[in-house]
Amino acid sequence: MKNKIKRTVRRQESETAMTDNANKSDGVLGANERFEELGRGCYAYSADGCSNTGVIIGEKAVLVVDAQATPQMAQKVLQKIRDITDKPVKQVVLTHFHSGGCLGATAFEPGEIVASDLTRRMMDTRGREEIRVSRQRLPGLFVGLPENADVVSPTMTIASSMTIDLGGLDVRLMHLGRGHTMGDLVVWVPDQAVLFAGDMVQKSAVPCCGDAHLADWPRALDRISAFRPAALMPGRGRPAIGASAVTQAIETTRDFVTTLNDAASACVVQSLGLRDTFLAVRDALEPRFGTMTDFEFNLPLSLARAYDEALGLDQPQVWTRERLADLDDALGDLSSIAKPAGETAETAADDASGVGADLEMQEPGAEETADEDGKRELVADSDFAASLEQLEEDAGPDVSAEGSSGMQDEDAEAVQSGDTAGADTEKVLENAR
Repeated sequence: MKNKIKRTVRRQESETAMTDNANKSDGVLGANERFEELGRGCYAYSADGCSNTGVIIGEKAVLVVDAQATPQMAQKVLQKIRDITDKPVKQVVLTHFHSGGCLGATAFEPGEIVASDLTRRMMDTRGREEIRVSRQRLPGLFVGLPENADVVSPTMTIASSMTIDLGGLDVRLMHLGRGHTMGDLVVWVPDQAVLFAGDMVQKSAVPCCGDAHLADWPRALDRISAFRPAALMPGRGRPAIGASAVTQAIETTRDFVTTLNDAASACVVQSLGLRDTFLAVRDALEPRFGTMTDFEFNLPLSLARAYDEALGLDQPQVWTRERLADLDDALGDLSSIAKPAGETAETAADDASGVGADLEMQEPGAEETADEDGKRELVADSDFAASLEQLEEDAGPDVSAEGSSGMQDEDAEAVQSGDTAGADTEKVLENAR
């Protein structure tokens, strides 16, 4: 099968427009720019086809959450910032390793680029392949990016949480567990009850689950809900403003993830092949989610990860262009089975045999990494578990930053008795640990 002509997964676009006109797949890339205030000093930048970028402005400095796919696109966000303030951008926080929100980071000329330890690991082991795959799947998103563009590495990483003082405005960075990827950070502004969720939460777009941990994701959503945000910036599309809208976005994300996971697991129990599983999972998801942004586009990768996880593969396989082609071969011609929202699925021919040969599978419980010579080795589940134990050990001492000053240790238990938001934060983090 691998000798067939390689085909990339075709993008099937929903014909039904979202009611809030937010980041539609069929829109003009970068159109419908919005820079919306979520709370004092907190803003969300969104545009069709692009990842969202958060902006938090304190009295001394600016913090940016996710950085767009290219420096050129990041410059558009920077201009919005400069329309409001001339304060320096001290930190760019990368919520996860996907290039659509990372490669523009240097355009902000930040003092620090911050990510989680686990995101740094994913950048090191699969970041270059992720760039190649993203450029193949979404060429328009990376227009103007040099062909030799490399991973934008963080200059600082954190294990579990960190507090940054922007001057009169504290910002909390937190790793609340595995979800969209194993290293996701969320950014919480307690004074304003504003949360920047990255791709852990979506509102009008379906989550892309190709690198996800589906069984763990709902628990991370529980921890996000525990903060009771008044406003939330999702990974794409318009922000959710108001407690009801925030709850709806979180629960919509939860429903998609659990439906995907449950449907794929049921198919694996029945020993269905990948193509039949794809059809069954799409039938399960489409009635509620078929009109959301990028439903058809993201579904093959999300299905492949759900299928792997149901088979017991804890760590997502590395996405490469070759693996995309193998997935395309395994599913067959998607144009013959993809359909606009609202139509019933066509009956697929039985393709249960040979799936193991179609997709290169790692041994369950292993993750690829690279040594100094570029050779690949496997990291066992025990090593991953040890890293999580280390997160728990490191979670007690916290790290803070004050405006332009260096990062300093902070006792995570040192919460003022009158600071209810801070106490809630510590409670959620303790539950996460």
